[in-house]
Amino acid sequence: MDLNLNTLKHEILEYLESREFAIFRSAPGVLEGNALVLWDVEKYPDYQMFLDSAGKAGVKLILFAAREFASSDLDGLLEQLEECDLPREEQRDYQSRLRKLRMYEGVTCSLELAFSHESRFYVYELQPDWYEDFMGLEDEIIALISGDDGMDEEEPLGGYYSKN
Repeated sequence: MDLNLNTLKHEILEYLESREFAIFRSAPGVLEGNALVLWDVEKYPDYQMFLDSAGKAGVKLILFAAREFASSDLDGLLEQLEECDLPREEQRDYQSRLRKLRMYEGVTCSLELAFSHESRFYVYELQPDWYEDFMGLEDEIIALISGDDGMDEEEPLGGYYSKN
């Protein structure tokens, strides 16, 4: 979903305050490695439903994190792209796709709400489509770098074969 997360960020904070939740401003991604239960934002995008669930579970503290898209995100990926041994046309295609994302610098690219209940973190996370496109590009470029020489996979039978 292509949302304006800057506007939604302020709306969520106002809603949290109006419902008298305590807001703990955390950093995005800090919950990784914990037992997480993710809210289905595709079927139920309404953050109020998520927060109502927290309230009914007796939760008063909500973790809130927002991330802005930074030029360093793009710069780092462009540098990594230069390390790839790609045909010129393919490299230009990646560079062009990444440059188009410059218009989103400074824009909120991720919102996370979470609460702890019975040793699990319940998480509501939103990202706009353009940011998911960026993460897909990042995955592709990292895969190109890690498999750049084509020698990462072992040949079957350890490279020994009969020419009979």
